[in-house]
Amino acid sequence: MMNSNKVRYLIFFQYIGTKYCGVMRAPTTQAILGVENYLQMAAQKLRPMGNVTFSISSRTDSGVHALCNSAHVDIERASGKAPFSADVLANGLNFHLNTEPISVLKAVRVSHDFHARYKALSRTYLYRIVTGCKNTALPVFERNLCWVASERDLDMPRIQEAAELLLGTHDFSAFRSIDKAAPFKSPIKTLQQVDVTPSTSLLPNHQCRDLQFWDFTFKSKSFAYKQVRRMTSALVAVGLGLLTPQQISLHLETREAPVFPGRLIAPPCGLFLKEVEYSELDLKTDKTELGKCTSGNT
Repeated sequence: MMNSNKVRYLIFFQYIGTKYCGVMRAPTTQAILGVENYLQMAAQKLRPMGNVTFSISSRTDSGVHALCNSAHVDIERASGKAPFSADVLANGLNFHLNTEPISVLKAVRVSHDFHARYKALSRTYLYRIVTGCKNTALPVFERNLCWVASERDLDMPRIQEAAELLLGTHDFSAFRSIDKAAPFKSPIKTLQQVDVTPSTSLLPNHQCRDLQFWDFTFKSKSFAYKQVRRMTSALVAVGLGLLTPQQISLHLETREAPVFPGRLIAPPCGLFLKEVEYSELDLKTDKTELGKCTSGNT
């Protein structure tokens, strides 16, 4: 019989990834730990029975941020103690995470066979770039949160044209890095959304009025390793006249990585996991709960 004190929760959380080796757990002997390490340490301070293990839905690398990531976790309390409510668990984790740039947005009780990674319907990534200044002129509150892609303006109509070519199902071998942990993972992915929209700074900047921020948004059920960063870099190259939209289409067909002057992989600092979406049927929630994690305004 399943222990009634053991409950599986889906946790939605966000973080600034600058100081971590990524979201995944790292060996405790390592100098720089992952976000998951701190989630586990916070959970253990709630005095559960046994060790707590988080199953992360979406991997992010060193320096990459999340407006909303998710994970499932099983927590068993001592005999005679009722399971944590979702709100109590979220508040308890946040209490023990208050010294870290990590925050639990909410917790949801789910079935014992729910899996945060495999049940995800889609993942949406946001990449922030800025043009119109040198890296040294970037406002301090924007450092490590965007990529200074160019001192001059980009040709946005050409970028939009190239972005539309990425939509749909393709072999994205030309826009991925080989993942040593999963070298044979399929490069065939379906992009449901590719948008490039003007954005704003986190704070008004009065010293460099020519700054222009842009959000590159990509949505798919899953992505190849570093696919978003490589696609972003290629689209910026189109905006700088280093590639053409036609070349983007050609590289999709030939599966050969594009070559152009400058950075071939956009840096991690501008990348945010924005949203992980789930079916409401997979969640044990009331009718007011949403089947996805959302970060609010971006």
